[in-house]
Amino acid sequence: MTELSLTAAFLLGLLGAGHCVGMCGGIMAALSLHRPDENRWSLHNLSIIFGYNLGRITSYAIIGLLMGLLGWFIGGFSRETSIALRIFAGIMLIAMGLYIGGWWMGLTRLEKMGHGIWSKIQPKASSMLPIHNPGKAIMAGLIWGWLPCGLVYSTLVWAAASSDALQSATLMFAFGVGTVPIMFATGLLAQQMQALFQSKVFRSGAAILVILFGIWTIPGPHQMWVMKTFDFGGSHQMQHGNSKTNHDAGTMQHQNDQMPMQHSN
Repeated sequence: MTELSLTAAFLLGLLGAGHCVGMCGGIMAALSLHRPDENRWSLHNLSIIFGYNLGRITSYAIIGLLMGLLGWFIGGFSRETSIALRIFAGIMLIAMGLYIGGWWMGLTRLEKMGHGIWSKIQPKASSMLPIHNPGKAIMAGLIWGWLPCGLVYSTLVWAAASSDALQSATLMFAFGVGTVPIMFATGLLAQQMQALFQSKVFRSGAAILVILFGIWTIPGPHQMWVMKTFDFGGSHQMQHGNSKTNHDAGTMQHQNDQMPMQHSN
């Protein structure tokens, strides 16, 4: 797993902030206001918000593990199926960008597909409110992490394209971590954060970046150009290593030339 992939997963979560605020902002605000007489910046309140987010991103990792197994199964058939999975992942990321920007809402159909499962889970999730301790907050996060969300679904397809269950789970965990700063801020500064992250400027900028990443994900010559232009493949280090090797080889040869030759009688 490359650091670039982990960073990309984190940024996908961070850039989806506007959508996260719309989907989960309500429950985050409810968590921070569960006791009107308590300071929202208190250690107890912060531990509840942290517990909820820990449970939520853990559920993302579990779903990522399951999807990674599916990606491993599909990608294992042939190189062509693996490439097709990456193309599909890129298309889903482009759709996510259009969704975040509000330019095309096709991903809402995916969210509707998950409503059947969520309708069975939601009563249990709602029954856990209000939340008074971190342990209960973690359990609530584990359940609410299954809330139908086009942003999560698109990232899942991208993570599953790795065709590795453990890597897919780790990427989804990194994605979840990327959403934490925004969710924390939303829970503590609800109205201010909703205005910022749901603003047209923020969402449009985030959408363009996600679309560009989706285009990058699709296999093609453009990937090689970017890798070569920005030296993501470490070609500079490789060339440096080769130069050092050649220098060492030349030194050894020089030393051999300086050694006295033995003459046979």
